[in-house]
Amino acid sequence: MRLFTNVLLVAAIGTSVFGADSLLEKAKSYGLEPIPGDIDELMSYINDKNDPISYPKIELGKKLYFDPRLSKSGIISCNTCHNLALGGVDGVSAAIGHKWTMNPHHLNSPTVYNSVFNQAQFWDGRSPHLADQAQGPIQADAEMAAPQELVVSRVVSIPQYVEEFKKAYGKNVKITFERIASVIGVFERTLVTPAPYDDFLNGNENALSAKQKEGLDLFMEKGCTACHNGIALGGTMQPFQVASQYKFISLGDFTGDEDGMVKTPTLRNIAESAPYFHNGGIWDLEEAIKEMGSVQLGIDISDKEAKSIALFLDSLTGRKPQIVYPVLPASTKKTPRPSAD
Repeated sequence: MRLFTNVLLVAAIGTSVFGADSLLEKAKSYGLEPIPGDIDELMSYINDKNDPISYPKIELGKKLYFDPRLSKSGIISCNTCHNLALGGVDGVSAAIGHKWTMNPHHLNSPTVYNSVFNQAQFWDGRSPHLADQAQGPIQADAEMAAPQELVVSRVVSIPQYVEEFKKAYGKNVKITFERIASVIGVFERTLVTPAPYDDFLNGNENALSAKQKEGLDLFMEKGCTACHNGIALGGTMQPFQVASQYKFISLGDFTGDEDGMVKTPTLRNIAESAPYFHNGGIWDLEEAIKEMGSVQLGIDISDKEAKSIALFLDSLTGRKPQIVYPVLPASTKKTPRPSAD
């Protein structure tokens, strides 16, 4: 990798003067990694030998992701709470599901974009990967509320879906609930959004503005990378309320897993995924930054510093894959009817 020659003056935030090359090396030393620019390297991260990515699987998984018939009511799809037009979230503090039910623990819907890079899924980390995670919301009473057998019955009642499963998995494929969730996971693994931040870490010194570089340096110096690191800038299980109590902790009853650990949300596309925290208690990004300083790091982050970090976080808004809303196959007289019960 060639050396960068442009010098970035960051005296305004109280750090030393360094060039873009030294900022890049510093970022690597703090555990920050880009989405690979090389497609083969990227595939090594997002592929799964248990259900390898293929074009027929991606297209089938996309249709099922958008199909509301996977819900008991027939009106809620995966995209309802993880809206690909809204940064992969629903834009409300707590997810709304079957019978207009708010999540009973007041949990916020995390973004589906780049979730393939998470080491754990769900706020309590109970699911190891996307194929397993997809099974939960479909069955949950407060979400899509559909029993496994109902989901399978609806899918196999639609001849086009049966043919697409054969095309994706072979003519002798058995369409099971687990297979349905897994192929949705195949589609979700492709929802990767490389950003200017990645371009910078991959060698383009001009991908970030001077202000964004200042914010990146401050992000590291303040200690944010203790939890927000790796490709996902999050996605791992970490202790919460390390230094002080989160001011909206009483909003809902979520306290983490059995050890009190909480999945650190990815910071990718964070400017598009308000509200923030597990219970959606904070809507303003700069306020969220200051609250994290207090709760996790035990430090005061000033308004000026929060604005600088937020400018850096803007560089994590990525280029979305082009998603063409699918035309779904028609139901048949054998398709179980929707139910609002």
